[in-house]
Amino acid sequence: MDCAIQYDSDGFPYCIKDPDAVLDYKVDFAPHTNGRLGAESDWLQSGETIVSHTVTPETGITVDSSSITDSGTSVTVWLTGGTVGTDTTTVYDVTVKVTTSAGREDDRTFRVEMAER
Repeated sequence: MDCAIQYDSDGFPYCIKDPDAVLDYKVDFAPHTNGRLGAESDWLQSGETIVSHTVTPETGITVDSSSITDSGTSVTVWLTGGTVGTDTTTVYDVTVKVTTSAGREDDRTFRVEMAER
């Protein structure tokens, strides 16, 4: 099971992570097809799949592993590490860039907010 990526009031994706946790986060390029609640459309065209991807985290959080999932329509990223700030909330951006079977390229960025849980 992947950990829930939530959406803030501006629609920006984020999640909350404990620094000791090693968790999986799914970036879905076909949320409507994959049944995400509230999704109205897919970025991928019908029959198009993800053929390659890269994951770039901000310094301070580590990508443990990543893979193409959901029959080639999502990327699942396992994250580890990060630190909780003492005076302010520590937030890391993680960017997933994909190339598709149609030769299109795009990326999605989500934020990881650190908190002791």
